[in-house]
Amino acid sequence: MPESPRGGVGTVCLGRPAQQQSMSQLDLEELAEIELQRDEEEAAALSIVRKPSAAPAAAQDSALSMNHPFYDVARHGILQVAGEDRFGRRVITFSCCRMPPSHELNHRRLLEYLKYTLDQCVESDYTVVYFHYGLNSRNKPSLGWLQSAYKEFDRRYKKNLKALYVVHPTNFIKVLWTIFKPLISHKFGKKVIYLNGLSELREHLKYDQLIVPPEVLRYDEKLRNLHEGRSPSPAKMPPPRPPLPTQQFGVSLQYLKDKNQGELIPPVLRFTVTYLREKGLRTEGLFRRSASVHTIREIQRLYNQGKPVNFDDYGDLHVPAVILKTFLRELPQPLLTFRAYEQILGITSVESSLRVTRCRQILQSLPEHNRAVLSYLMGFLHEVSRECIFNRMNSSNLACVFGLNLIWPSQGASSLSALVPLNLFTELLIEYHEKVFSTPEAPEAHGELSAGTQCSPPALTRPSLARRAETQPQPLGKLPAVCSAAPGRGSVLPQFSTSPEKPQSSVARERGGDTKHNLK
Repeated sequence: MPESPRGGVGTVCLGRPAQQQSMSQLDLEELAEIELQRDEEEAAALSIVRKPSAAPAAAQDSALSMNHPFYDVARHGILQVAGEDRFGRRVITFSCCRMPPSHELNHRRLLEYLKYTLDQCVESDYTVVYFHYGLNSRNKPSLGWLQSAYKEFDRRYKKNLKALYVVHPTNFIKVLWTIFKPLISHKFGKKVIYLNGLSELREHLKYDQLIVPPEVLRYDEKLRNLHEGRSPSPAKMPPPRPPLPTQQFGVSLQYLKDKNQGELIPPVLRFTVTYLREKGLRTEGLFRRSASVHTIREIQRLYNQGKPVNFDDYGDLHVPAVILKTFLRELPQPLLTFRAYEQILGITSVESSLRVTRCRQILQSLPEHNRAVLSYLMGFLHEVSRECIFNRMNSSNLACVFGLNLIWPSQGASSLSALVPLNLFTELLIEYHEKVFSTPEAPEAHGELSAGTQCSPPALTRPSLARRAETQPQPLGKLPAVCSAAPGRGSVLPQFSTSPEKPQSSVARERGGDTKHNLK
């Protein structure tokens, strides 16, 4: 199989039984979302806004009739049949930048339209060109949908596909490759070819026959200019500018404490938690949904300039949730610190009955300031998990979201195998918040992990990592399956707690009124 673009990527315990799998669909969904956000940030750094074309492509295709059986999808110009390659094979292009936001596109219809188009070519050899630029958190289909779509294309479609060119691949493609690798045969895998630019595409196809979206052309030109005019050596780089006195993002906890009269909890964290506690605890998918990158950047600018932010103005409770995660992710050092990274990776090798105690020991090594901020955040996430019947975000799901935002290595990025211990550790902090952050009085009983309330409503939830790991200690990377059902957010059967304790409702405190935050 071809190598993944932009470096290697860990596998998901390929060839092992389902019960030994160490990754879950929700883990990968979150990782994919993070990679997409990074893609958008990189595009923004090139002064390119990743958004679907405002003018529908149908305006450029006079041959497209409103009587077309898939006019509702075809009018966007996502698919095009574009001439032949150098071997005389039909070429079909798929342009992500033409995909509208997910709520404006029926993805089932898109799949049917794709099959309808391929049906006209599959009887003979054909080639597909996939323009990845333009895929973002707003128009991305779910990974579960992508997997089910792949399975619908039988041998007839795959046999005569001679080449699949992926143009401008990113780290998001690495995640996709990891997910799909168990499903893809070695023979089909050899057909996938990654191309970093349009110049490489010219070597394989009759380029003048291709229909390349203007957005892709501009992006490719930006990349070429960046490559040809590389930045000067670090010695010639100007020194970094000092942060603004009101800077909130990208500065240390100590800096924020000094600028806020010794207040331990950073203002952005306190403001977002207060707002979400008052108005968002029952919001479905809280912390899992994305928000507009432009909106997030605008709010960051306001905060950094010390200007007021009123989340009511944005009409989306997922905006403050994303701001909270962004604040954590942009800290110069992770909240759990670089020093704790290796200790946290070892949590899966600790006997299940001692894991809460081990978590407490690791936290004792943190700076007092970090521990105070972490306790504040985990206490709030514990509240969120107690509303999981409504928001579908139990401690396990929250851990999938926050694990990568609380800890990362000092060099490089976390491997896929590291997600298991990182998420398990985070889940323990959320579910057993009072035990972990309390002052130890006596050794924990052997069955300390049997306490707590865990509810797993349908669709967005999965069994608890902490509970699943109770039966026996597991070495790193050998944890039982966190999702052994068919892929997709709706594939895990609901697991409801048999505990008689009913989650306490915090939404009774919900009240109106503006929530404005003016930083000094």
